[in-house]
Amino acid sequence: MNDATTPNTTASPGRIHQLKEYYEKNEHRIAIGFFIGGFLFDIVTLDAIDSWLTIGQQIVYLMVILGAMMQMFFEEAKPPLEYERMFVLKRYYFEYRTAIIHFFFGNLLNLYTIFFFKSSSLLVSFFFMLFLIFLLVANESSRFKSMGLSFKFALLALCLFSFFAYVIPIFVGSIGLLTFMFSMLVGCLPIVGIGWWIQTYAPALFDRAKRQILLPTAGVLLGFLTLYTLKLIPPVPLSIPFIGVYHSVERVPEGYKLGHEKPWYVFWQNGDQEFLAQRADKIYVAFRVFSPTRFSDQVIVRWYWKDNRAGWLLQDSIPIKIVGGRQEGFRGYGTKSNYQPGKWKVQIETTDDREIGRVYFNLDIAPEGPRTFEYDIM
Repeated sequence: MNDATTPNTTASPGRIHQLKEYYEKNEHRIAIGFFIGGFLFDIVTLDAIDSWLTIGQQIVYLMVILGAMMQMFFEEAKPPLEYERMFVLKRYYFEYRTAIIHFFFGNLLNLYTIFFFKSSSLLVSFFFMLFLIFLLVANESSRFKSMGLSFKFALLALCLFSFFAYVIPIFVGSIGLLTFMFSMLVGCLPIVGIGWWIQTYAPALFDRAKRQILLPTAGVLLGFLTLYTLKLIPPVPLSIPFIGVYHSVERVPEGYKLGHEKPWYVFWQNGDQEFLAQRADKIYVAFRVFSPTRFSDQVIVRWYWKDNRAGWLLQDSIPIKIVGGRQEGFRGYGTKSNYQPGKWKVQIETTDDREIGRVYFNLDIAPEGPRTFEYDIM
């Protein structure tokens, strides 16, 4: 029979096989895509920081990542897996679990970037966010990928410490040094438990566990403690969605009535950041602090005046008790009646001196005369 007329009996690859080949050729790009996909997915689905759904979602992600990475750890001491003999769903899991881990890491790190960013001023949270972004980029670089499980366990430790750093204060109902240290201790427990189990039941693997699991975790813990000492870890779960400078604050049935002279077109500021003071005027700084339900603690309102030689000088510190539960946040304000012209800033801080938010304003003395105030409701 003529070969030219012989029908082609070779079956074309199925769609699943084609997808598998595409994944193997483009694994790096697909991993990045899953990582970015985790970011986008979380931006759409993000709920309140104390939402049980949000907390439960993170627990599931952390458990899946931990389980998959422990499988990868134990597989390094065994012969390569034979995917062909596996059940189809199990085979797909083992083939694509790296992409799954990337997706969940992207989702978790996105959550913590958003939470920590909201919980402090940009100047303070910028350094911690820069640290998170560095890890995101490093996770996709060939140099860090060559470190294998060591770097992935460092990322897992970062997620564990970030998770407990904000969840423990929600359950405790306060924030401070003891709460932070307790959250770091709880964050260590899963990794320490794994190390103990390996040392007890698989001692031959313990040296590798120290290199790949325990030492990266210890390094991340040291980084958290250092950043906390330098006051560069934002005070999650607190945040300030609103802060402004005003001439008057009055309690009304709708909330607080805030008086200001701000022109209508300066829409990006709250109140009078160009403050013109007449005799006997008081300065009011009004703010909202978001805190979870059942949260009860204090914040400190610190007033600073800028000296041309000495820089920012502390003028006053006023403690204010806050309670959580309101969706819009706890409303409060601080006042100052003794002041001088110049540049001012007011910082809202926790009792362990971590900044939640700040506002700057310039103060000038104005001549006596009639004024017209506009009013906002907070």
